[in-house]
Amino acid sequence: MNASAHPVDERLPTGKLAVLGLQHVLVMYAGAVAVPLIVGRALKLSPEQVAMLISADLFCCGLVTLIQSLGATQWFGIRLPVMMGVTFASVAPMVAVAGSTPGVEGAGLIFGSIMGAGVIAMAIAPLVSRMLRFFPPVVTGTIIAVIGISLMRVGINWIFGNPFGPTAPNVVNPEHAKWLADAVASASAPGSSLVPPPKGLALVPTIPNPKYADLPGVGIAALVLVSILLIAKYGKGFIANISVLLGIVVGGVVSTLLGMMTFDKVAKAGWFELVLPFKIAAPVFDPILILTMTLVMIVVMIESTGMFLALGEMTDRKVDQAALTRGLRTDGLGTLIGGIFNTFPYTSFSQNVGLVAVTGVKSRFVCVAGGIILIVLGLLPKMAALVESLPTVVLGGAGLVMFGMVTATGIRILSAVDFKNNRYNAFVVAIAIGVGMVPLVAPNFKQWMPHGLHPLIESGILLTSIAAVILNLYFNGAKGDTQEAVNAAKQADAH
Repeated sequence: MNASAHPVDERLPTGKLAVLGLQHVLVMYAGAVAVPLIVGRALKLSPEQVAMLISADLFCCGLVTLIQSLGATQWFGIRLPVMMGVTFASVAPMVAVAGSTPGVEGAGLIFGSIMGAGVIAMAIAPLVSRMLRFFPPVVTGTIIAVIGISLMRVGINWIFGNPFGPTAPNVVNPEHAKWLADAVASASAPGSSLVPPPKGLALVPTIPNPKYADLPGVGIAALVLVSILLIAKYGKGFIANISVLLGIVVGGVVSTLLGMMTFDKVAKAGWFELVLPFKIAAPVFDPILILTMTLVMIVVMIESTGMFLALGEMTDRKVDQAALTRGLRTDGLGTLIGGIFNTFPYTSFSQNVGLVAVTGVKSRFVCVAGGIILIVLGLLPKMAALVESLPTVVLGGAGLVMFGMVTATGIRILSAVDFKNNRYNAFVVAIAIGVGMVPLVAPNFKQWMPHGLHPLIESGILLTSIAAVILNLYFNGAKGDTQEAVNAAKQADAH
């Protein structure tokens, strides 16, 4: 260990590096695996394919973390203690694509848009690093709050069941279905004088679905939630920091004891398997979807800018324009790598930035160790199969906390905004959130609009981002303070 080295470049003993790296992995693990679970199930992929998504995601998390923390050439890597993970901001547009085009076809559209956005993000990284003044806390706080609100639907549906499909609240009465089938058969019989039912006639579901909001499942979700709250309050230090992960473990154990979780898929999964490119789907490049994901990436990179500047202050290492550009270019490279390996857009995980402040350990090699651990986890299919086997009710209890904390982070950032002396800020927040709620409350609002625009406007997060930036420019101009963005980033502890 070189005593003269800057704390960021300090090389700790191997054992200590491994323990501190594992700590970073455990803090981010629940958030890292949430996105492949959300998107994989929205796409209606098979359990094996969802497990592949999880493995590929962990592998790419580790790979991009190494690039960001170690650095790669003079073009990539901010060389600070940064852990990279999938951003929740990308979930809404991906789920929208999954809803309209499920299966491998939809997966190809998603991965193509991610690859395209990654290439564009690398190209515009120098420009984005100078755009911070367009994203003051009134804008970023509003966007982050709506990200959490939008994701809350996922957590709630994990607990009770999706509003459509096998877990819908109501199902068709079997007696009615039999009557209609008999009527169709009679009308189509030779010599029948009965008028056949109109094409597309369907029965309305009218009786309660026993699979929807079943009490044992709701009880498991409640247990997970209560466990997280108890651990968060009474746990100390690191234990409190991984309360969500421990709550999921508690839910998994109880689900197993009740027979709600089995390990058949874990037993069938191999111990080791390489993560290969395009294993689930080949990319399909749709210009509108690429534009949509690029807008997401701009928002993510602005958030990363504040995070990098805050991390520079925490570690006493000045982050200049060149370093910022390298860090943001790595966000783009990581996103391109994610698309190639059939995963998602990547950014710095803010809860790990918070861990740097809590532990006081500034060495970037701790995150290098964390990246290596993530790569190893990504090569273990049994670990991915175990996560995929978790009942959705377990994930739902944890989702309320994870996604709610994202919303709370946005609110906390907004709490530092001057609403008293600048009444325009209230307009920015109010209208931008209102616009973002449109796809949530009225998902069919776009039915008479050109179909090509649908991917661009069916994400409340994107609508909020565009509205907040335009409204802030209209009312306040482009006079954001860099220090305000740094202070806002320091308050963020959830992605």
